[in-house]
Amino acid sequence: MSISLKKGDKVALSKDSIVNRISVCLGWDTAKYDDDGDFDLDASAFVVTKAGITRSDNDFVFYNNLKHPSGGVIHSGDNLTGFGEGDDEVIKVDLEKLPKYADRVVFCVTIFEAERRMQNFGMVENSYIRIVDDVTGNEIMRYDLKEKFGNSTAIIAGEIYRDESKWKFHAVGEGRDGGLLELCKEFEVEVE
Repeated sequence: MSISLKKGDKVALSKDSIVNRISVCLGWDTAKYDDDGDFDLDASAFVVTKAGITRSDNDFVFYNNLKHPSGGVIHSGDNLTGFGEGDDEVIKVDLEKLPKYADRVVFCVTIFEAERRMQNFGMVENSYIRIVDDVTGNEIMRYDLKEKFGNSTAIIAGEIYRDESKWKFHAVGEGRDGGLLELCKEFEVEVE
């Protein structure tokens, strides 16, 4: 049975059984604003330390770096349109393979070239992040991002984090201006 979350909720990934491999699935709709098929949202993940920053650029998993060196985070690839039903992009996480320094994995969605295209998350509807147990295929939890993100060009949707020996999920739901570049600065990823 899936748990429905609201902004700020923090929930353990498992209670009775151990969950080690998950899919973090992100989805959204933009079709009513996008007649020419030119609205490209991108999911990404930042593997961060207790200090809240990455240790290297390899800790940033996105459409140009699909796999973390540990094998603990793997991106499904870039969906250029978001059209169709179901999940738009998926990031697989193997909790046992994450490096020991990984305190959190932060999941974000940005709009590719948002400023040039004059697009923002006020134009995005029905966005969500859901966690699926890869062993059973069951949805564990879902967070429908019902907040209004207005002119934001990036969203921190959620994060998994260590809480002593357990992993938990935090429904963050925070908008950011400055798109992917701003997120990279926040988590100290070098951008050229």
